Amino acid sequence: MEKNELKKVYDPIEIQKILGLGRTKLYEFLEKVYKNGEPFLVLKIGKQYKVPKEQFDVWINGGGNYVQY
Repeated sequence: MEKNELKKVYDPIEIQKILGLGRTKLYEFLEKVYKNGEPFLVLKIGKQYKVPKEQFDVWINGGGNYVQY
């Protein structure tokens, strides 16, 4: 099994690379998604954000709800 197969959450840096956002915009986006609870789940542990991989992957591939940012 590869490491990515075991991975259950993305870190903000991984989300930043996938979405091509700058650091400030990324954290603004994650905070908005965290507060709204959509289009995917964002976990906040202290000051750290974690994004469940499965839900994010469904959203980025066109599934789930569309949220204008």
